[in-house]
Amino acid sequence: MNRYPLWKYLLILAVLLGGLIYALPNLFPEDPALQISSATPQPIDAGLQARVETILKEGKLSLKSARADTEKLLFRFEDPDTQLTAFSLVQEALGSNYITALHLAPATPDWLRSLNALPMYLGLDLRGGVHFLLEVDMKAALTKALERNQVDFRTTLREEKVRYLGVVREGDQLKVRFRSQEDYSLGLTAVKDSFRTDFDITEGTAEGLQLTAKLREKAIENIKRFALKQNITALRKRVNELGVSEPIIQQQGLERIVVQLPGVQDTARAKKILGATATLEFRLVDEPADAAAVAAGGRVPAGDRLYQERSGNPILLKRRVMLTGEYITDAASGIDSQNGGPSVSITLDGKGARIFSKATGDNVKRLMGVVYIETKPDGRKVEEVINVARIQEQLSKRFQITGLDNTREARDLALLLRAGALAAPMKFVEERTVGPSLGKANIEKGFKSVVIGFLLVMVFMAVYYRVFGLVADLALTMNLVLIVAILSMLQATLTMPGIAGIVLTVGMAVDANVLIFERIREELRAGNSPQASIHAGYEKALSTIADANITTLIAALVLYVFGTGPIKGFAVTLSIGIFSSMFTAIMGTRAVINLIYGRKLRLKSLAI
Repeated sequence: MNRYPLWKYLLILAVLLGGLIYALPNLFPEDPALQISSATPQPIDAGLQARVETILKEGKLSLKSARADTEKLLFRFEDPDTQLTAFSLVQEALGSNYITALHLAPATPDWLRSLNALPMYLGLDLRGGVHFLLEVDMKAALTKALERNQVDFRTTLREEKVRYLGVVREGDQLKVRFRSQEDYSLGLTAVKDSFRTDFDITEGTAEGLQLTAKLREKAIENIKRFALKQNITALRKRVNELGVSEPIIQQQGLERIVVQLPGVQDTARAKKILGATATLEFRLVDEPADAAAVAAGGRVPAGDRLYQERSGNPILLKRRVMLTGEYITDAASGIDSQNGGPSVSITLDGKGARIFSKATGDNVKRLMGVVYIETKPDGRKVEEVINVARIQEQLSKRFQITGLDNTREARDLALLLRAGALAAPMKFVEERTVGPSLGKANIEKGFKSVVIGFLLVMVFMAVYYRVFGLVADLALTMNLVLIVAILSMLQATLTMPGIAGIVLTVGMAVDANVLIFERIREELRAGNSPQASIHAGYEKALSTIADANITTLIAALVLYVFGTGPIKGFAVTLSIGIFSSMFTAIMGTRAVINLIYGRKLRLKSLAI
C-alpha cells in the first residue's frame, strides 16, 4: 500500500542530484577584478601584464590571479577594496592609452562549467551595475524625417517626369521651386497626391512658382513616437549583444529612456555601445579626379565629396549614395578567406538587395568605397572610408566588407549594424553606478531573511509533527535547492523582490504537508490503521493542495503578464517555488515516509 516502485525512487534521486549540481555554482562568489583593454583598436602589448603586476606590487596589493589574451588583461583580487585601490593606481599609471574597467569575474570551477552549471544572475540591487537615463533628441529625429521626405519629394517628381529647380529644407518646411507654370501645376498635383496625409501643402503665387510643405502635428507626433520606439528596440538589441542578463529598458515620459544593466561596471564601453550610432554608405569612387590636388586646396568637383581613407590618403567619392545601412538585416564578424584579415558579412533585406543589385550591376569594373559613419555619444560624427574595392560582378543580398583593423572592431561594427541605427541621437542625462558593496549588503539582508524564515518553519514542523515534521523539513530543504537550481539553469535574474518570492515560497511550501499530516491525524482519530491513514492522507489531500496551488499560480501568471522588471522576477520565483514545492512536498515526502513506515507490516502508531 505504502511502497513506491524502484523507478520513482530513481526519478526523485536524479532530480535531487541534478538540483544539487546546478545549485552548487551559486556557492562560488564572483571575484572583484580589473579588466584592461587598449583604447585604440590594437592588440594588447606583450609586456603590459608584467608592467601592471609591478604597479600592483609597488602598491603592496595582493593579486589573486592574472590572465591575458590578445584583446584584454584580467586581474582578480580578494576583495572590492583592493580592487578599487588597484583601479586608481593602474588607471593613473596607464593613462588614456588603455581602458581600465572594474569587473566581476565568475569563479565557477571548470568541471561545473563543463556541465553548463552556472550561477544565476543577480539584479542591479544585488550585484551592482549601472543606471542610465537617456534623452532622445527629437529635433534631430524631425530633421532626419524631413531629409528623408526631401529625397522622396525629388523621387516622386522625377517619376512623374516633372522638371523642378530644387527641393530645399528651411527649418521645419520643404520648399519646391519649378521652372514653368506647367511644371508647377503638375508638381503641385503630384506632391498633394503623395504627401497630403503628412504635410500641409501651401501654394505659392503663380509668379513665384514655389510650393511649401509643412509637417502636420499628427505626423510630428508619429515621428517622435516612432523615434522613441525605434531607439528602445535598438537599445534592447545592443544590450542583448553585450550579454547583459535581464536588463531593464523602459520608456520614461515622451522623450526619455531608462536603462539598467546589472553587473556591468565598465560604464565607458556600455556608454559607447548604447549611445553610438554606426552605419555604412556605399558610394562610387571618382577615379579620374585628383583627390590629392583637391585635398591640397583645390576645388571639389561637382557631385563629389572629399573623404579620407584609414591610411590618411584623400579620396573623392560620388555624392550619390548607392546603398545605406538602413537596409541591413544582419551582420556577422569573421575572417576574410583571401587576405586573412577581419571582415563583416552583410545581409540585406529584399528592397536593399534589389537596389544594390541594380547599382552594382550598372557599375561593374568601377571602384566602390565603403564609408563608415559613427556618431559618438557626445554628438561627434566620424566618417572614414574603410574599404575601396573594384566591383567584379553584380552584388545582391549577401556580401562582405574588409579593411577593418582587428577582430574587436569587426565585432563592434557587426553588433551596431545588427542592432540597427538609432532613429535619433541620445544624450546621457543621468548616470548612476550601484557599487558592489551596496549589492553585498542587500544580499546579506536577503540571505538573512531567507534563513530566519526557513529555520522558524523547520523548528515549528519538527516540534508539532515530530518524525513527519522532520521529513517535511528535509523536503523544504530540497525545495529551496531546487528553486536555486532552476533559477540557475534558466539563467534568471535574482532581485530583492525575487528573494521575497523565495521567502514566501518557504512559508507556502509546508502548506501541502500541513494538509496531508492533518488528514493523516483525522484518519487515525477515526480508528483507521496507521498504514491506511498514511495512504488516505496523501490521496485525499491531493485535490485540496492542487486547488490551492493553481489559484496561487494564476495570480503569479497575472503578475508576470502585467508586471515589469522586479515584479516579473517575483512572479517567476513564486511560480518555480509552486512547482518545486508540489514535487518535494507530495512525491518527496511520500517517498521518505514509505521508506520509514512502508515496510512495517504490524505498525501500531505513527510519530505525528
